[in-house]
Amino acid sequence: MRRADRLFRIVQHLRGGRLTTAAQLAERLEVSERTIYRDIADLIGSGVPIDGEAGVGYLMREGFDLPPLMFTRDEIVALTAGARLIRAWGGTSMAAAAEEALVKIRAVLPEDARDKAASVQVHAFQMPVLDAATRVRLDEVEAAIEARTRLDIRYQTEDGTLSERVIQPLGLWFWGKVWTLVAWCELRNDFRMFRVDRISNMTESGIFKSTPERSLKAFYATRNP
Repeated sequence: MRRADRLFRIVQHLRGGRLTTAAQLAERLEVSERTIYRDIADLIGSGVPIDGEAGVGYLMREGFDLPPLMFTRDEIVALTAGARLIRAWGGTSMAAAAEEALVKIRAVLPEDARDKAASVQVHAFQMPVLDAATRVRLDEVEAAIEARTRLDIRYQTEDGTLSERVIQPLGLWFWGKVWTLVAWCELRNDFRMFRVDRISNMTESGIFKSTPERSLKAFYATRNP
């Protein structure tokens, strides 16, 4: 975790007005208590109204709020363009989240930065090749990757051959018009890539345990020996 992200999360944890110890913060952020003490001292030095002391705990006085997010022009372009692409080409839930992200980004930016975001002329439009069923399937696959859920799928190859596979989903790749799923295929006992739009049926089939030899890192190693 970047230090800036850690400082932000410390402030978020302390905003409730409840006494929070350095040990509790260290456990939540997976760092040492010494790191928390140093971060708290830096936050206080920068003007964040934190009260308390080491060994007792800390709390933040009410009324404090973080300053508006500041992005460079290039960062605003990247965030806006990326969200628009996902809105057009992502799964149904991804698209909704991208739309919400655009709203939130505009809401927290200063006025001049909001104008920059609105003026970004990078757009993406949904094409018929990505139908509603595929968008829903993308969300389902993404959720299975996150939860490490094995999937029992029916897959159609380019020549029309149908096969039944049990796979361990690892990651999704977007190739302009096509999404592919990288997975460990239990039938072939090897890595395979599947076009999401060619998965005609899919059901969950229990949790799989991640292992080094069946990970994305191992998959990349097979492509770049």
